[in-house]
Amino acid sequence: MAGVGEDPRLLFGAGVRAALAAWPALQIAVENGFGGVHSQEKAEWLGGAMEEYFIHNADLELDEVEDFLGELMSNEFDTVVEDGSLPQVSQQLQTMFHHFQRGDGAALREMASHITQRKCRVTATALTTARETDEDEDDANSTEEMEVTATNDGAATDGVCPPPEPSGPDSQSIKEEDIVEDGWTIVRRKK
Repeated sequence: MAGVGEDPRLLFGAGVRAALAAWPALQIAVENGFGGVHSQEKAEWLGGAMEEYFIHNADLELDEVEDFLGELMSNEFDTVVEDGSLPQVSQQLQTMFHHFQRGDGAALREMASHITQRKCRVTATALTTARETDEDEDDANSTEEMEVTATNDGAATDGVCPPPEPSGPDSQSIKEEDIVEDGWTIVRRKK
């Protein structure tokens, strides 16, 4: 049970916000303004919206949490999360909610602390390929590829955040000859 002065609801809210703040997909969306000029405010609102969603729907299944969070990311940040992190974040949130339901403030505090320690700082940069300059593309139908680099902001990582790869002239880049006609990219081993 939570100690004196520690409200499990406040700890749950703090845990939800910590999990979302540590989520690379949301970090990238906010950093690059995918939600418009108010991306940071939308990210803060997202934490409250997820907290309320759990409070008002006590018996949620994991796929319901995942669908709701994915829908919010799509609607508010115009972002489809395809990196496999959506189920992981949804599971974290659901686990926190189970601790909240049991009134286990210590477990909530521990989860939030663990998430904060493992938090990575991610940056995304647009990749430019030779094909983009040679072809006339309709901007409304084009998609932009991004390269993601993670660095550790916390003290202990346990291998969670790999060191960023160099982005100099020796780093791997997509060459026009590596892109086949049907849109596939040939991946080659480093020599």
